[in-house]
Amino acid sequence: MAKTVVIGGTGTVGSQTVQELLKRGAEVRVMTRSANRIASLPKGVEGVTGNMLEPESLPAVFAGADKLFLVTPLARDETAQGIDAVDAAVAAGIRRIVYLSVHQADKALAIPHFVSKLPIEGVIRASGVEHTILRPNNFYQNDLAVLDAIRAGVYPQPSGSVGLHRVDVRDIAEAASIALTQPGHSGKTYSLVGPRSWTGVEISEMLTRHLGKPVIYAGDDLKAWAAQMRAFAPGWLVRDLEIMFQYFLNAGLLATQAEIDEITVLLGHAPRTYDAFVKEVLPV
Repeated sequence: MAKTVVIGGTGTVGSQTVQELLKRGAEVRVMTRSANRIASLPKGVEGVTGNMLEPESLPAVFAGADKLFLVTPLARDETAQGIDAVDAAVAAGIRRIVYLSVHQADKALAIPHFVSKLPIEGVIRASGVEHTILRPNNFYQNDLAVLDAIRAGVYPQPSGSVGLHRVDVRDIAEAASIALTQPGHSGKTYSLVGPRSWTGVEISEMLTRHLGKPVIYAGDDLKAWAAQMRAFAPGWLVRDLEIMFQYFLNAGLLATQAEIDEITVLLGHAPRTYDAFVKEVLPV
């Protein structure tokens, strides 16, 4: 049976994709930088230690495997790490690669962690192996990091008034698993988006309805947001995200109806709604 390597398999998207692959009967190997994390992997998943910062560790990661789901980290050297992983995978005989990029990576060229994915996409396309590029919008699950603020009555993400076609990570995981286990997706680039756009005010209004108490939108003051974030994250990352949110304020991150239709066909069902996600995550 074909074996699928998942790089990023303990993260938000990767861990959900591992579960989806297991549901489909796939043999899964997860790369982790820490041997201590192998014991916590789901039953039936093979764990192997490796690190994209240490390319010499990668041949053993791919040995005997056929497919790769690649999630690259939000890091200053993301491009180099991704290219090294693709190079090692192709050299080891991997025959199908599914890569997690980002929605509108080829348009939002000012955002560092968007544009950093384009060279990785290019190397994958030039590799000669079967490949699928997934470009997801902003995750619903990003809100899990700010649950305390939401419950305290504030939605703090500066999402703007243009709108984001946010998407459920479970839909991303399904799409990745479909592309990895079924034929017909090679050479395709899929935008992974939700069924409707959401502005910051609309998100706060929906959270207010669900919680039965006011949740206010913290607004679009990026300087104030960045000042708060510097207590929790390195300066380069805060600046990268500030540039991203400025793009959202100016242009949003909107999908076309054709993109929504395409993900509906790919998944075999309509993309999950933000309302349903909130009802699951924020029980009253």
